[in-house]
Amino acid sequence: QVQFVESGGGLVQPGGSLRLSCAVSGTIFSIWAMGWYRQAPGKQRELVAHIMSGGTTNYADSVKGRFTISRDNAKNTVYLQMNSLKPEDTAVYYCNALPGSRLYQQGAWGQGTQVTVSS
Repeated sequence: QVQFVESGGGLVQPGGSLRLSCAVSGTIFSIWAMGWYRQAPGKQRELVAHIMSGGTTNYADSVKGRFTISRDNAKNTVYLQMNSLKPEDTAVYYCNALPGSRLYQQGAWGQGTQVTVSS
């Protein structure tokens, strides 16, 4: 069974930075495109960034130019570097495979990591 363990969240002032990590186990990590999702209170979970197995990246317009996704296949870990944080980035952040993939369809989610952007 796949497991996702997110870490690195916290409280940061507007304009600050955080680096999130997600350790993945129970699957062959390197073959999967991976994404970072977030869910703010009262809102649906949204995909904010993803990285293909070959390293190609894509971002939601709301985070483009501020967030950078990366992966280390040797460590089975995906990262999200978040710069120039805004209060609207406040959410619980999760990692998972991309919707439609067999890994995503397993329905497993980690506990997430809380990011709060506030002065």
